[in-house]
Amino acid sequence: MRKFPPRTFPPRGLVARVLVRRGLLPRGLVRRGSPPGRPVGRGPLSDRRARRGFLPGGPGPKRLLPSRLVPRTRLGQRRTVQALMLASVLALAPATWMHAVADSRTGTVEGAPEREVAVVFGAGLWKGRPTPYLAHRLDTAAELYRSGKVKVVLVTGDNSRAEYDEPDAMRTYLVRRGVPDGRIVSDYAGFDTWDSCVRAKKIFGVDRAVLVTQGFHITRAIALCDAAGIESYGVGVAEPHDSVWYYGGARELFAAGKAALDVVLRPDPHFLGPEETGVTEALASADTLP
Repeated sequence: MRKFPPRTFPPRGLVARVLVRRGLLPRGLVRRGSPPGRPVGRGPLSDRRARRGFLPGGPGPKRLLPSRLVPRTRLGQRRTVQALMLASVLALAPATWMHAVADSRTGTVEGAPEREVAVVFGAGLWKGRPTPYLAHRLDTAAELYRSGKVKVVLVTGDNSRAEYDEPDAMRTYLVRRGVPDGRIVSDYAGFDTWDSCVRAKKIFGVDRAVLVTQGFHITRAIALCDAAGIESYGVGVAEPHDSVWYYGGARELFAAGKAALDVVLRPDPHFLGPEETGVTEALASADTLP
């Protein structure tokens, strides 16, 4: 039986095993862990792959990461692990802070304390009407008003464009749910949670409030309003765990970092403006009218 010329595949199966036993076929050409008699082809491409460590027997490094990214010394590896641990702690710190501040101050409509003002955060419009998530927030605010938990509802949202008016859409929805128009106050510059909290305190003079938003957002709202100087209690609106809910929950992980920066840096809202008396007047009318 003749030897096969170099760089060619020998026969497979029983013939290949016989050739290996008789020393006519080097064992190195058979891939470890593969079926008996299945050789590894050699050629320019295979040789290059072997040198780079992609084939058994190749002299190249067998690493999952490029060698320049893996520290060679134990000290370097230890420092890399420590840096990764520190990064993880810093990433989770804002969310931990928010839950520590807010967990004892959240509940349902029935368990909410009596406060003069409820603050409802905007959550987008669809064809000029509140989105389902915003509608659920407004339904909860209307329930707070009907149950006597609050006297005035402050709706805060985006009105940066003439064709997009969250506060007016929220007001219309609440009036249809039985909340008197005179008990609703609009904040047209609540572009984000921090802006809404700061404006509620500095512009509308709110010191204590019940905050209304979805459960995944309520901890951040309480933490930011607390930092803005508002004694807050949060009612988290329950929602089915659909794709929107998961998106909102994932978004909160990134928003927590921005919230921490807002508390540390305390930037002014996009539009602060002069003080307004809307909440004061609405509370005065609530005290004089049934």
